Amino acid sequence: MIPVLLGVSFLVFTILSLTPGDPGSIILGITAKPEDIARLNAEFGYDRPFFVRFFTYIGNIVFHLDLGTSYATRQPVINSIMARFPNTLLLAAMAMAVECLLGVSMGIISAVRQYSVLDRVMVVVALVFASIPGFWLGLMLITVFSIRLKLLPVFGADTLRHFILPTLTVSLTSAAGLLRLTRASMLETVRQEYIRTAQAKGAGERVVIWKHALRNALIPVITSMGTGFGASLGGAIIAETVFSMPGMGTLMTNAIRQKDVPTVMGATLFLAVMFSVVVLIVDILYAFIDPRIKAKYRNEGRGRG
Repeated sequence: MIPVLLGVSFLVFTILSLTPGDPGSIILGITAKPEDIARLNAEFGYDRPFFVRFFTYIGNIVFHLDLGTSYATRQPVINSIMARFPNTLLLAAMAMAVECLLGVSMGIISAVRQYSVLDRVMVVVALVFASIPGFWLGLMLITVFSIRLKLLPVFGADTLRHFILPTLTVSLTSAAGLLRLTRASMLETVRQEYIRTAQAKGAGERVVIWKHALRNALIPVITSMGTGFGASLGGAIIAETVFSMPGMGTLMTNAIRQKDVPTVMGATLFLAVMFSVVVLIVDILYAFIDPRIKAKYRNEGRGRG
């Protein structure tokens, strides 16, 4: 994780430094006096050389666990993150649940009923949703369910009803890709020799699909789900922007507009840590799903002992 976090921090810090403008001009406005702008930039330390600012920021994190203070609000960055991250986490969890329910189940059905009318319909629907831009889908959902039917709220994150439309916006396009991946993985698995052996021994279709084929087919599916969940923690920026949700996505986009370097850096590093943790959990889940992986590590441990 350490090389990943260092690489992410250096890349983001470099991009922010190369973008035009400075925090003083953005915060005070173009009508502010040059000496006031220079004074504010000096207060933020933005007038110092690039590498001095970068290593000072990294040193504060390493030695003091300090993500810095926001240029715009003058509040600790960690406070802003903790205030918004629960909304993003809930949105990502709900989107992942819907994505799994639709993508995995429909992918299994599509693979089992290969070349049937149902299979063809599911594949076409998956291609359509995979091609729809997220912002357009969100706007269409607002038009139908909020403006015309008046069933669901348009913006905010006060109740679970506020999360329904953003969840659908994030999950429907992702579920389409998961459906195709599950279908392809299942089709590859059911052609293996051990599946034919189980069928030859008289095992029923449900036993073959759920006990033998599905567990081995889930490895690439879980990888996709884990990385997708980690990406959703990145704020689901499109959904949060369309529905004006106070989450990590809107926090970062607003900070980028204001060139609030500490907020952008702190939020990026926080999400990078969360993403790395999710990937670690996915790796651990492999052993519980595929007994061959668990046996491999058990044998290696005995060999070293």
